[in-house]
Amino acid sequence: MAENLGEENISENALPKETFSFGQIKTSALEEDEDEDEELDLNLGELDLTSQDEFILDEVNEHIQANLEDELVKEALEKGVDLRQYSKQIEADLHNVENSSIGDYIKESDNIASLHKQIAACDTILERMEDMLTNFQQDLGSISSEIQTLQEQSMSMNVKLKNRQAIRGELSQFVDEMLVSETMIRHITETPVTEQSFIENLHELDHKINFVKEQAFNDFKCCNDVKDVLDKLKLKAVQKIREFILPKVYQFRKPMTNYQIPQNALLKHRYFNEFLMVHHRQVAREIKDEYVDTISKVYFSYFKAYISKLTKLQYDEVPDKDDLMGVEDNARKSLFSSRVALRNRSTIFTLGNRGNVLTSELEEPIIVPHAAQKNDRKYPSESLFRSQHYALLDNGCREYLFLVDFFNVQGNPAKEIFTSVFGKTLSLLMKYWDTFLQSCYDAIGIFLCMHIIHRYRILMHKRTVPALDKYLDTLLDMLWPRFTFVIQQNIESIRLIDPQKMGTIDVQPHYITRRYAEFSAAIVSLNESFPDEKVNKLLAMLQEELQKFALRMAAEFPNRKEQLIFLINNYDMMLAVLKERTSEDSQETESFQQLLSARIQEFVEEILSPGFGGMIAFVKDVEPQLERNQNQYVQADERRVGQIVRGFATDWKRGIESINHDIMRSFSNLKNGTAILQAALTQLIQYYHRFQKVLSQPPFKKLAVRSELINIHHVMVEVKKHKTTF
Repeated sequence: MAENLGEENISENALPKETFSFGQIKTSALEEDEDEDEELDLNLGELDLTSQDEFILDEVNEHIQANLEDELVKEALEKGVDLRQYSKQIEADLHNVENSSIGDYIKESDNIASLHKQIAACDTILERMEDMLTNFQQDLGSISSEIQTLQEQSMSMNVKLKNRQAIRGELSQFVDEMLVSETMIRHITETPVTEQSFIENLHELDHKINFVKEQAFNDFKCCNDVKDVLDKLKLKAVQKIREFILPKVYQFRKPMTNYQIPQNALLKHRYFNEFLMVHHRQVAREIKDEYVDTISKVYFSYFKAYISKLTKLQYDEVPDKDDLMGVEDNARKSLFSSRVALRNRSTIFTLGNRGNVLTSELEEPIIVPHAAQKNDRKYPSESLFRSQHYALLDNGCREYLFLVDFFNVQGNPAKEIFTSVFGKTLSLLMKYWDTFLQSCYDAIGIFLCMHIIHRYRILMHKRTVPALDKYLDTLLDMLWPRFTFVIQQNIESIRLIDPQKMGTIDVQPHYITRRYAEFSAAIVSLNESFPDEKVNKLLAMLQEELQKFALRMAAEFPNRKEQLIFLINNYDMMLAVLKERTSEDSQETESFQQLLSARIQEFVEEILSPGFGGMIAFVKDVEPQLERNQNQYVQADERRVGQIVRGFATDWKRGIESINHDIMRSFSNLKNGTAILQAALTQLIQYYHRFQKVLSQPPFKKLAVRSELINIHHVMVEVKKHKTTF
């Protein structure tokens, strides 16, 4: 019941006091509705609702809405209860509830007092805890400050430690660098230079000497303490190195087969020379001068003896000024000449196997003179040249690489030392070949020597040795003028040929044109690997003179047919040789191909003329006029046409046989002769076809003799019998 009363009191107490105002407001509103037509002139001042702020109106509306939504208010309004009476009832209920609540409070006064004491005790405890926390906070602040101080001290100590460690490391290193140990002194003074321990301590000595030199600029007194010791050790090391290297150099003066052995021994101790070049240049220069002087004499003696021995292996018969392209084979020796001409002069104009010196023989071992003499072998000049210069290349490359490695030089300094070593030897070789070239008339041999130089230069560059380039250039400058001179002498010899003094000649290829063909093919094939325009110009001059010679020789024949046969045979032979030895697109090949084609065409006309000249002349006379539509100027000479038709019908087979026999007998090259025969017969068919075509034109169309014409197909069948089978 108390709980229900409490709930009722609470519900009644929950009713806001504005309910009473709401009733008053509602009553006033009804009165205003009844007197709404009356005019009111009220001055309410601050009580005038119309003068209030819109916010107040909104707030009143919200309270009204809230009261209207209350369940008790809704129930009272629905039942039509008087709000004033209801309000008084509520107020009385609240008063009763309040009185009963006071009693409850009095009953619970002990509990409330006890609760108050507990709360006070809690406040005291919390106060003490607050004091403790405050003190703890202060302690923490103090500890944080101390930690920060310790951290700063730690950082400072760490920096000091690092500085001391750095100083200790540098100082320890400095002391180690300055310290000359007894072990090093013992090894430098007592250990043989070939021992590894001596070399290691020599490196250490070099390092200490350089270090003391660097520190001497800082005026460190300790440098003076060790400088004297280091100088004495340096002099001792220099003395031992000198006494070791010079005997090694003097070993080169002893005759031996392989100089690489002492060179390799020196290379194993190349650091000795580096030490001398840094710490005692005078001794280093002495060793270099002794080596250069010794090894230069060794190479000079070797090549001098080798050249002398190789000279004895040269062919006994060598070309001279009487062995030129234009000199007759049967020319007798001069009255005042004791030398017999070459037994086979044509060999000096033929390449043959001589080109192997540029390919398979280029890097073969050098010629061993005593072995060659034992086997009674002889060699052409280019083989001797190759052997000499391959020996030079092999020794020169090895020596240059040794100088670069042992004396630690590069570029021009290396070339200067190399020149000091090989200068006399190179002068010896140049003098020998200069003397040889003055009497040399072997153009192919000279040209082969030039190409040997080109290939050996490439080989040396592959070995990274440029030291012989200047010598090779000088050698080329010696060879090229002589090659040009010999070619010009050959050209002049052809120019001076008098065909009338050459005795009996025939239509077969001439030996001089064969010489030219072989020689030109040799030079052209060699020049393809390293093209030189100057060589092409010389060959063009030689070819021009050869063509003039061929025309002079052809002019010695009484009739044009033999002249053409001679020219065709010679052009065909030269073209065949050039095609065999060179590429088909060479300038010489194209030139002779054009000359040959022109002469063959002329010969075809010449050989058709005896048997079919009348028909050919008739076609050439009439055909142009018919082509220009000048039929009115053409006379139908029936008598002439009849003779041609009947003559062809009677003799055409015999004429073809005669042409076949004549051509096969005239040309030495069967393939060329067959080609010319086919060209002649093809031309014959064309002329006969044109002849028939002319007779089919209006001026001759009605001639009765046309019925006697041989069918062209019969002619073609006969021609096919002579068709080549290869």
